[in-house]
Amino acid sequence: MSDYQDKSRIYIGGEDLADQVMTSVEAADYLKMHVKTVCRLAKEGKIPAKKVGSEWRFLRPVLEKWLAEALV
Repeated sequence: MSDYQDKSRIYIGGEDLADQVMTSVEAADYLKMHVKTVCRLAKEGKIPAKKVGSEWRFLRPVLEKWLAEALV
């Protein structure tokens, strides 16, 4: 059973998504793009992302869905 008191983990809808949150470097590697391109697309709202402080964060399942829709 998940421990929801652990503040170092991210829980959304009861799922542990800590391993699915990616930095811009990880997202760029996953998408096979340059980091600056990923950050520019995020800033322009063309790729789903959330700015946390000065850093961009990406959820792997959201990127997978975005990529699948973009390829159709």
